[in-house]
Amino acid sequence: MFLGVALGALSSHALKSVLSPEQLGSFIIGVEYMIYHGLALLALSSWNFKSEKGIKNAFRCMIAGQILFSGSIFLLSTKSLHHMPIGILGPLTPIGGLFLLLAWGILIWKVVTEKIISEQ
Repeated sequence: MFLGVALGALSSHALKSVLSPEQLGSFIIGVEYMIYHGLALLALSSWNFKSEKGIKNAFRCMIAGQILFSGSIFLLSTKSLHHMPIGILGPLTPIGGLFLLLAWGILIWKVVTEKIISEQ
Protein backbone atom coordinates (compact mmCIF):
# COMPACT_ATOMS: atom_id res chain seq x y z
CA MET A 1 0.00 0.00 0.00
CA PHE A 2 2.89 2.35 0.83
CA LEU A 3 4.40 1.79 -2.60
CA GLY A 4 1.02 2.27 -4.29
CA VAL A 5 0.47 5.60 -2.56
CA ALA A 6 4.03 6.73 -3.29
CA LEU A 7 3.79 5.79 -6.97
CA GLY A 8 0.35 7.40 -7.19
CA ALA A 9 1.82 10.66 -5.88
CA LEU A 10 4.73 10.32 -8.31
CA SER A 11 2.32 9.84 -11.22
CA SER A 12 0.19 12.84 -10.34
CA HIS A 13 3.14 15.18 -9.86
CA ALA A 14 6.49 14.30 -11.42
CA LEU A 15 5.39 11.96 -14.21
CA LYS A 16 2.45 14.06 -15.35
CA SER A 17 4.72 16.42 -17.25
CA VAL A 18 7.07 13.82 -18.78
CA LEU A 19 4.77 10.99 -19.89
CA SER A 20 2.15 11.02 -22.63
CA PRO A 21 -1.48 10.77 -21.49
CA GLU A 22 -1.53 7.14 -22.66
CA GLN A 23 1.65 6.27 -20.74
CA LEU A 24 0.39 8.06 -17.64
CA GLY A 25 -2.94 6.23 -17.90
CA SER A 26 -1.15 2.89 -18.03
CA PHE A 27 1.00 3.83 -15.04
CA ILE A 28 -2.10 4.81 -13.06
CA ILE A 29 -3.73 1.44 -13.87
CA GLY A 30 -0.70 -0.25 -12.29
CA VAL A 31 -1.07 1.97 -9.21
CA GLU A 32 -4.81 1.25 -8.93
CA TYR A 33 -4.33 -2.52 -9.13
CA MET A 34 -1.55 -2.32 -6.56
CA ILE A 35 -3.77 -0.41 -4.14
CA TYR A 36 -6.84 -2.61 -4.72
CA HIS A 37 -4.88 -5.77 -4.05
CA GLY A 38 -3.06 -4.19 -1.11
CA LEU A 39 -6.46 -3.50 0.45
CA ALA A 40 -7.52 -7.07 -0.30
CA LEU A 41 -4.39 -8.41 1.42
CA LEU A 42 -5.14 -6.26 4.47
CA ALA A 43 -8.71 -7.55 4.62
CA LEU A 44 -7.65 -11.15 4.14
CA SER A 45 -5.13 -10.89 6.95
CA SER A 46 -7.97 -10.27 9.40
CA TRP A 47 -10.07 -13.29 8.37
CA ASN A 48 -9.78 -16.66 10.08
CA PHE A 49 -10.27 -19.80 8.03
CA LYS A 50 -10.29 -23.42 9.19
CA SER A 51 -7.27 -24.11 7.00
CA GLU A 52 -4.60 -21.55 6.27
CA LYS A 53 -3.05 -23.43 3.33
CA GLY A 54 -5.34 -22.05 0.63
CA ILE A 55 -5.22 -18.54 2.04
CA LYS A 56 -1.41 -18.60 2.06
CA ASN A 57 -1.50 -19.68 -1.58
CA ALA A 58 -3.94 -16.86 -2.38
CA PHE A 59 -1.59 -14.40 -0.64
CA ARG A 60 1.40 -15.68 -2.61
CA CYS A 61 -0.47 -15.51 -5.91
CA MET A 62 -1.73 -12.01 -5.14
CA ILE A 63 1.75 -10.74 -4.28
CA ALA A 64 3.30 -12.40 -7.34
CA GLY A 65 0.49 -10.96 -9.47
CA GLN A 66 1.05 -7.47 -8.11
CA ILE A 67 4.77 -7.64 -8.78
CA LEU A 68 4.39 -9.02 -12.31
CA PHE A 69 1.28 -7.07 -13.36
CA SER A 70 1.87 -3.68 -11.81
CA GLY A 71 5.66 -3.88 -11.99
CA SER A 72 5.67 -4.65 -15.70
CA ILE A 73 3.14 -1.88 -16.36
CA PHE A 74 5.30 0.61 -14.44
CA LEU A 75 8.40 -0.29 -16.44
CA LEU A 76 6.59 -0.48 -19.79
CA SER A 77 4.83 2.86 -19.35
CA THR A 78 8.05 4.65 -18.34
CA LYS A 79 10.36 3.13 -20.96
CA SER A 80 10.84 6.57 -22.54
CA LEU A 81 12.46 7.69 -19.28
CA HIS A 82 14.71 4.78 -18.34
CA HIS A 83 15.62 3.37 -21.80
CA MET A 84 16.14 -0.15 -20.41
CA PRO A 85 15.62 -3.12 -22.72
CA ILE A 86 12.19 -4.32 -21.63
CA GLY A 87 10.99 -6.50 -24.50
CA ILE A 88 10.49 -9.45 -22.17
CA LEU A 89 8.12 -7.49 -19.93
CA GLY A 90 5.18 -7.51 -22.34
CA PRO A 91 4.22 -11.13 -21.56
CA LEU A 92 4.68 -10.59 -17.81
CA THR A 93 1.65 -8.30 -17.58
CA PRO A 94 -0.92 -10.98 -18.53
CA ILE A 95 0.94 -13.60 -16.49
CA GLY A 96 0.64 -11.26 -13.50
CA GLY A 97 -3.05 -10.85 -14.28
CA LEU A 98 -3.45 -14.63 -14.28
CA PHE A 99 -1.82 -14.81 -10.85
CA LEU A 100 -4.27 -12.18 -9.59
CA LEU A 101 -7.21 -14.13 -11.03
CA LEU A 102 -5.87 -17.33 -9.49
CA ALA A 103 -5.62 -15.62 -6.10
CA TRP A 104 -9.25 -14.47 -6.31
CA GLY A 105 -10.33 -17.93 -7.50
CA ILE A 106 -8.62 -19.57 -4.53
CA LEU A 107 -10.23 -17.06 -2.19
CA ILE A 108 -13.70 -17.59 -3.66
CA TRP A 109 -13.25 -21.35 -3.40
CA LYS A 110 -12.21 -21.07 0.26
CA VAL A 111 -15.18 -18.84 1.10
CA VAL A 112 -17.63 -21.16 -0.65
CA THR A 113 -16.25 -24.43 0.75
CA GLU A 114 -15.21 -23.31 4.22
CA LYS A 115 -16.87 -21.25 6.85
CA ILE A 116 -14.91 -18.34 8.20
CA ILE A 117 -14.30 -18.90 11.90
CA SER A 118 -15.81 -16.08 13.87
CA GLU A 119 -13.87 -14.68 16.78
CA GLN A 120 -16.36 -14.72 19.63
